[in-house]
Amino acid sequence: MDYQIREMNKNDWDSVLNIYQEGLASDIATFNTEAPTYDEWDKAHLKDLRYVILVNNQVKGWIALSPTSSRYVYRGVCEVSIYITNDAKGKGLGTALFNYLIKESENKGIWTLYSSIIDLNKASINLHLKCGFRIVGYREKIAQNRYHQWLNTIIMERRSKIIE
Repeated sequence: MDYQIREMNKNDWDSVLNIYQEGLASDIATFNTEAPTYDEWDKAHLKDLRYVILVNNQVKGWIALSPTSSRYVYRGVCEVSIYITNDAKGKGLGTALFNYLIKESENKGIWTLYSSIIDLNKASINLHLKCGFRIVGYREKIAQNRYHQWLNTIIMERRSKIIE
């Protein structure tokens, strides 16, 4: 599949939001029950490490990093958010986005990427494993979904080669 990866910009927000809302509807992508506004989302994610993947000039997925902490010692540790539109899942776009982000984040001094994934989201767990993440933790009944069911999460991380 031919694709293009580029930096996300504000003009991509409608597409990014639609893809995020598909994730909300799945009930296994996030504990959030509603999508953020652009300003809320923008404040929570690093400005220089957010990308979209396009197929035939249509945004089919996005990936972005959020800082773990404002403390200087954690400046190289970031949480990953990745979402692929339902009609493009299973076509290698998530892997392509991850590989691109890994390279770019290492170039910018990020040494640890991590994700907290609802344990029912097997596709996301497998994608992370494929892209060099490992399971480092398990949180039992960490939060409730919108149906008030307690769910567990798997904590995954990828350590950069820049710290070896």
